[in-house]
Formats: sequence, C-alpha cells, structure tokens
Amino acid sequence: MTKRVVDKFFLYYNICMFTDPVKNLKAFDLRENMIVADLGAGSGFYTIPVAKMVPLGKVYAIEIQKDFLTTINNKAKEAHLNNIECLLGDVEKIGGTKIKDKIVDAVIASNIFFQVGDKDKFIEEAKRILKIGSKLLLIDWSDSSSGIGSSFDKIIPKNIAREMFEKKGFTWQRDIDAGAHHYGIILMKINE
Repeated sequence: MTKRVVDKFFLYYNICMFTDPVKNLKAFDLRENMIVADLGAGSGFYTIPVAKMVPLGKVYAIEIQKDFLTTINNKAKEAHLNNIECLLGDVEKIGGTKIKDKIVDAVIASNIFFQVGDKDKFIEEAKRILKIGSKLLLIDWSDSSSGIGSSFDKIIPKNIAREMFEKKGFTWQRDIDAGAHHYGIILMKINE
C-alpha cells in the first residue's frame, strides 16, 4: 500500500473513535428501497451500514483510490451484501461519480468536504445525481483533535458549509449530533 492509502486508513480508523455511522444514519431516515451514494467512501465506514439499511435498494460507493474499492468489495462479500456498486470516480468533477442524473435518493458526504479542493464542483455533482426533494447528509470535522482528522486550517465551519450548499440549490433540514469533533447537517435539494 502507498503511504497515502495507509494514512487514509488510519484516519478512518481514528474517525471510528469520534463518530458512530449507524447512529448518524438513523438520524438520516433511510428507507429499505433507497438508492444512496456514498461520496468519498474510503474503506466503507458508511457504505457497509447503509447497504444493511437499504436491503432492497442500492448503494454506490464512489472513491478515487482503487485500494479502498477493493476493501469495500471484500467487506461486502464478507457481510453477504449484494447491493453495493463500487465506482472509481472523482467527486470534484461534474459527471465524475459516473452516476446518471437525478437517480439518487440520498447522498452521504462524511469526512470528505474538508479534503475537497473544488467544493463548488463537489456540491454540483452531488446535486446532479440527486432527485429533487432528496437529501444529503454532510458530516465533517468541527475541530482538530490533537492532530487526528483535519488540520485547523482545512476545517470548514458548519455555517460556511451550510451557506455553500444553500447557494447551490439546497435547503437546510436539520442538524444532527454527529459525535465528538464532528458536525452533521441534513440538506435537501430543492431545485435544478
């Protein structure tokens, strides 16, 4: 494995200490037949629990690093989950997820927004794949915990993140308690 992959693995391992994906997903109100996209899926920290919550639906795991997609595929096989499709994709490009327009019921963006270089394109890509009236769960770092997670200079405050999405056609639904050192926002796509 490359150093970047190893570093990202340890980042996800440490995230487990601070946030609970199942608790966060329960607040997101997923239904069993939904189509969900996990943008920047990493090692499947959210993908696997989502797949269990939408057994009659589908989960797209979008990741730019092939090693993580292999990890997700292996975890899915171990858990006997057949509703996950792993896609090598770039969430910072329009069309980069390789998902068709307006077919997704829910998007999960956990611990990715602070890493995204082109945040406007990221938001536009999430909006492109979502149906009108569908929701996005944004979870990101609210602070830096002793160097674990995001550095202070990369943290996007919750109010700024919310404003960025609202300027692109989303509306705030509610905040969720996403655990120590994180914030959670549920946003809805309201227009094209």
